[in-house]
Amino acid sequence: MAALPPEALPYLAEALALLEISPWTGRSSSPDNPGGNLRTLTFGGRGLLTYLVLEEQREVYVVRAQWL
Repeated sequence: MAALPPEALPYLAEALALLEISPWTGRSSSPDNPGGNLRTLTFGGRGLLTYLVLEEQREVYVVRAQWL
């Protein structure tokens, strides 16, 4: 995430705050498994987060953050 441009950071902060309270907000990364725990969330109109939800552990791990 350190490689994201400065203009992306406020949007990233908003997205991460959203994931703290509602991690299932994003779309499943697999159309064949809509309830899957690997998910994506767009942010700031140009960003894409790929993240993993571990419900039982109450944890969310960001796998990739992209600014397109």
